[in-house]
Amino acid sequence: MAPYHFNLDGLKKAVSSGNLTMVDFWASWCGPCRMVAPTIEKLADQYEGRAIVGKVNTDEEPALAQSLGIMNIPTVIFFKDGKEIDRKVGVMPPEAYQAVLDANL
Repeated sequence: MAPYHFNLDGLKKAVSSGNLTMVDFWASWCGPCRMVAPTIEKLADQYEGRAIVGKVNTDEEPALAQSLGIMNIPTVIFFKDGKEIDRKVGVMPPEAYQAVLDANL
């Protein structure tokens, strides 16, 4: 399954569900974001039914990115039980994201 594409309301709903949620903050012009995109796609498939995996385009949702303190992209934020539990900034290997997901399932 492809990652969800969140706006403010969609992200609030996902986070408030209490489920483990992984959100990639990105922009189309960002080279490192394009490098991370295939990993996010794979993780969305791999964790389908166990975690919510989504993306937020920071050009389309600047206020949302700002409200979460996104200073650099790509930034991947992990939420559980309605709270941020981890954050990865920059390009990371798939294992860095998997470790957070697996530890919090």
